[in-house]
Amino acid sequence: MDSGIIIVLIILGATVIMLVIDVVRIDIVAIGCMLALGWTGILNQQEMFSGFSSNAVIAMLSVMILGRGIARTGIMDEFSKFIISKAGTRKRNLIALLSLSTGFLSGLIQNIGAAALFLPGIMQVSRRTKIPASSLIMPIGFAAILGGTLTMVGSGPLILVNDLLRNEGHEAYNLFSVTPVGIVLLLSGIGYFLLFGSKVLPKKVEENEKTEQEKLVEKLNLPHNIKLLTVTRESSLAGKTTEEAGLWETYHVNLLGIGKGDDVVYAPWRETKFENGQTLAVLGAAENIEHFSKDFQLEDLSDSRYFSDESNPNVSGFAEVIIPPDSELAGKSIRKYSLRKRYAVEPVILFNNGERVDGDFSDVEIRTGDTLIVYGRWNKMKDLKESADFVVVTRFEVDQKDKSKLWPAIGCFVFAIALAMVGFPISMAFLTGALCMVLTRVLHIREAYGAIEWKVVFLLAGLIPLGVAMQKTGAAMFLAESIMSVVIDLHPVFIVLMVGVLATAFSLFMSNVGAIVVLAPLVMGMAGIAGIDPRPLVLMAAVCAANSFILPTHQVNAFLMSSGGYRNADYIKAGSGMTVLFLTITVSLFYLFII
Repeated sequence: MDSGIIIVLIILGATVIMLVIDVVRIDIVAIGCMLALGWTGILNQQEMFSGFSSNAVIAMLSVMILGRGIARTGIMDEFSKFIISKAGTRKRNLIALLSLSTGFLSGLIQNIGAAALFLPGIMQVSRRTKIPASSLIMPIGFAAILGGTLTMVGSGPLILVNDLLRNEGHEAYNLFSVTPVGIVLLLSGIGYFLLFGSKVLPKKVEENEKTEQEKLVEKLNLPHNIKLLTVTRESSLAGKTTEEAGLWETYHVNLLGIGKGDDVVYAPWRETKFENGQTLAVLGAAENIEHFSKDFQLEDLSDSRYFSDESNPNVSGFAEVIIPPDSELAGKSIRKYSLRKRYAVEPVILFNNGERVDGDFSDVEIRTGDTLIVYGRWNKMKDLKESADFVVVTRFEVDQKDKSKLWPAIGCFVFAIALAMVGFPISMAFLTGALCMVLTRVLHIREAYGAIEWKVVFLLAGLIPLGVAMQKTGAAMFLAESIMSVVIDLHPVFIVLMVGVLATAFSLFMSNVGAIVVLAPLVMGMAGIAGIDPRPLVLMAAVCAANSFILPTHQVNAFLMSSGGYRNADYIKAGSGMTVLFLTITVSLFYLFII
């Protein structure tokens, strides 16, 4: 055996072992693999760094930028809410519609992004309908993985496969070459859970894990009932301020905001006077709000265009704030500091000198080390967090959606897909779309760079040279001949099945990108020996690299495992049938219609 083949096989073995045991980050393993090929003299400098100039890497980072631009507009949040509203509260309907939506979306953006988009909505539906989250999350996660087979940009292996084919002089596939197979896989996967979900999904009725806000409300016994009230013409509240009405002192109710006409004021100043026709968002115990509403003849609203999202944890909530030694607020009262005026947040509770103070504490002197519990919109909390006057303890994320960029974002995305459809290289088409996102100011260039998961980029760029080395040294052909010696005398369907099984097995114990890099040269060698066109066989290997359901090693399954409260045994039970179904469909379709 040639020394070059031995060196490549040693590097290949070491890389696979490192990816399987997952002791070192996968991108570091990929970089180490790339450098090992250079230092051993297997590849020259240009070949060693060829991954960084590959079409696969450019296409991958372009898809990330496009996905961030679309998410920035909030259109997908509205889409998920629409789907959930149409599905109702029946479990089968929810699984079908959410799986279908997540699957088709993951064909255009990263599948983990599609799963992450629907997860908050799924958790809310679970709480509202009392359907266990474990009955909903796994089907949606599997659909996201299956949806990655709908287009050639739906998953890492499919993005990478065209580069691997071009390196060997083969023609690349277009954007929708794999779509027919992907549609069958997605619909079959949804049908699998609709028919057998009650048997294969966990039957335990687990308690949903409490959110950060729920834990804070429970720990401090905070008021969390938000009511929307209208100041009617008959109301005696008109003309009064919050102090004059006794909101804090008499009723122990906090005013979150006032809306009238096109004006919405959050955490209004204490001297603001109430007017007829205003919509008030108030926070407090249900009996206190009812008492306040009855005394002032206020009309109870079920919804309002001003504050309909106030109970959404992605928009607003409670925050625990500590006063540091150098705070301007220390030694002053909230009234003198003008907390509401400065930051538009409503102080709900004060822990002053170790004692809890409820109601009206506007004139209490704030001391260093005191803790405030405030309620407000997260974008206002961000200003509070950035101020040197406060230390915000509560973790939160600011929802930075810009709906004004909706149509430019959609236009850029559609333009990129159109370019790919008419025949331009996928990498060029999607990078052009990503640039348009920046030029139309959907994203700032810093946000575009921030959208790129550099770990994935270095993973791709580091492993691509391994495929080059396997072909250059003949290691791929050596392995192909060894495998083909077992199946060469059998029916051709067994060769196709062998490729599917190898891709499935590799994807369970290493990244799907790493699996296709290792398998592509091997599969090409097997196809050459068997006299089969290598293009569809390599494409099938890339599709089967998504057949990762038995263990939660796929990034989507790993991401959702905690939210669903799953164990490895749950994936083995539900994933075994899905794996067999996936393999049966893929091998049958490729053998009968493609190969």
